[in-house]
Amino acid sequence: MSKYLETMRNIGISAHIDSGKTTLTERILFYTNRINRIHEVRGRDGIGATMDSMELERERGITIQSASTHVEWKNHKINIIDTPGHVDFTIEVERSLRVLDGAILVLCAVGGVQSQSLTVDRQMSRYKVPRLAFINKMDRMGANPFNVVQQLRDKLNHNAILMQLPIGKEAEFEGIIDLVKMKAFYFEGEFGEKVVEKEIPADGMNDALEKRDILLDTASMYSDDLAEAYLEDRVSEDLVYEAVRAGTLSLQMTPVFLGSAFKNKGVQPLLEAVNKYLPSPYDIENTGLDLDHDEMQVSLESNPEKPAVLLAFKLDDTRFGQLTYIRIYQGSIQKGDDIINMRTGKKVRVGRLIRMHADKMQDIEKARAGEIVAMFGVDCATGDTFTDGSVNITMTSMYVPDPVISLSVNAPDNKSAENMAKALNRFNKEDPTFQSGIDPETHETIIKGMGELHLDVYLERMRREYNVNLKVGPPQVAYRESISQKTTFDYIHKKQTGGAGQYARVAGIIEPFRDGEGTFEFIDEIKGGVIPSEYIPACRKGIEAALQKGTLTGFPIVGVRVTLNDGNYHPVDSSDMAFQTASWNAFRHWYSRCKPVILEPIMRVSVEAPSEFQGNIISTLNQRRGIITSATEDNAFTHVEAEVPLSEMFGYSTVLRSATQGKAEFTMEFSKYGKVPESIAEELKKEFAEKNKS
Repeated sequence: MSKYLETMRNIGISAHIDSGKTTLTERILFYTNRINRIHEVRGRDGIGATMDSMELERERGITIQSASTHVEWKNHKINIIDTPGHVDFTIEVERSLRVLDGAILVLCAVGGVQSQSLTVDRQMSRYKVPRLAFINKMDRMGANPFNVVQQLRDKLNHNAILMQLPIGKEAEFEGIIDLVKMKAFYFEGEFGEKVVEKEIPADGMNDALEKRDILLDTASMYSDDLAEAYLEDRVSEDLVYEAVRAGTLSLQMTPVFLGSAFKNKGVQPLLEAVNKYLPSPYDIENTGLDLDHDEMQVSLESNPEKPAVLLAFKLDDTRFGQLTYIRIYQGSIQKGDDIINMRTGKKVRVGRLIRMHADKMQDIEKARAGEIVAMFGVDCATGDTFTDGSVNITMTSMYVPDPVISLSVNAPDNKSAENMAKALNRFNKEDPTFQSGIDPETHETIIKGMGELHLDVYLERMRREYNVNLKVGPPQVAYRESISQKTTFDYIHKKQTGGAGQYARVAGIIEPFRDGEGTFEFIDEIKGGVIPSEYIPACRKGIEAALQKGTLTGFPIVGVRVTLNDGNYHPVDSSDMAFQTASWNAFRHWYSRCKPVILEPIMRVSVEAPSEFQGNIISTLNQRRGIITSATEDNAFTHVEAEVPLSEMFGYSTVLRSATQGKAEFTMEFSKYGKVPESIAEELKKEFAEKNKS
């Protein structure tokens, strides 16, 4: 069993949009004999890449859902998850990295470290995932791996070390020089399936010796044996492998590999590197929370004989029912076992166990610690922990970003309304960043998501998969309200209607909290029992209720600190309800004296295009109230970073295409909330007032 786990790898392939993740995965499947023919992401055969199994993915040429597969290479079992690059589908990357042991960070040899590379790297760091870097597209004009390595160091703070050198560059890229074996490798055959080892070309030897010295010098920091051998000039390949592996697992070193997945070069050595340098389940320390001991952190062992603990990290609805992707952290499960959902306490039976290959399934009888598999017929939500019932442990939850854009959707007839409800129920369970609900004022169905593309994909899925005839309203930006001035308050709530009445007095201070960007802070400074301690939670609850809806736009109020320092009560007429009502009224009454302001979501926008379009790009962003934070040029490409209000970004993709002849691409993610200009604030207030009248 120990050998079984030692030769297992759970890895993800993540990168910026269009860096070649899915193409790389397709080559890996081909070289490991998982598929017998290569299909391209936007191939002429109309089939599309294996891992892009959704019809929408093949039409658009992008990855929307993460897809899982299982391959074998040189007696190692590798579970691979191919993740989307677009920031709208960031939850797919987030939940995949939550359960993976290692990752390949794919970078474009021309674009280098791009905006989404930063986001993906931050997600890997959040879950302490060791990674290799693969510089793809070495055949493209302007490819410069040395520049990309420097960007890894400067922009991502990685201790990035080249493990290979290119033979030839751009269209002349022929193969790679392995700096550990000190051999040249070429990739021959129709699909580069024959790896041919040769001597290093004479004109590349000096560079290879120089870069090998840098590699050995860096790697020796993580191995005393290698340091000693390096000084005595008796370095062996195994010593280098052990040292680089130690540096990689400690997250203090990032080995960098080169290739061109599209041109079938450099993929097999990358697979070798996965086996050599990325961790097995044994090498990763996983922890859970012991619910019997006040959520104390406990270590989970990748031991199939221990009590079972598994995490549901992704759901998918199929014609056979709900498919639940799981990572087994401890113990084993088999078909027919009873397991307990730690969130609901319900016992469920494992009907079918599946090993996934994109959208194809292979039934298995048993799965053990360290494996990523799927099961059918288990009703649960994303992030639920299951155990065999002998332990009371839950896994820590994953980070879920808040939605930033919303649309109103309406179904014109009862049949469509019924189907829409089914679709929304399914999507809510599948994707934590997709939310839906009924607006209490307009009674419209509102859907929220991470961007236009995110919502567009779900609307299209409702039309295709559920036959819903939709009417879509304009996007609604998630504005917020806040305060800009401090004030004191003193409010008495008194009501006498026969019998026991209501009485409560609350007094204190309302002030901005963290420059209007925090959420809410409540401080209890009551002394001498002027308000009994049992009523303090009711005061907080009343203020929290008042924060749910601002008076300017109806959006929630954030960035507020309320200090309660005085008050009064009546031994008979005071109650929780009285103090809750008093606090609610006090905040609403004094809110206008705090000079409330409207805040809007500001997005971090990153645009990349050929340098000739830099002026056009900056112009399109300036027209949208954008503030340019940086504009750099590299290899005839321009990279513009800006902060732009979300409300100004609707339809930007169309405008950008027109301004750059379709040669630019952009990504966008939430950055912060900022104050809305006065003219726009007045329009928003007017709209809210008219909505209230109607």
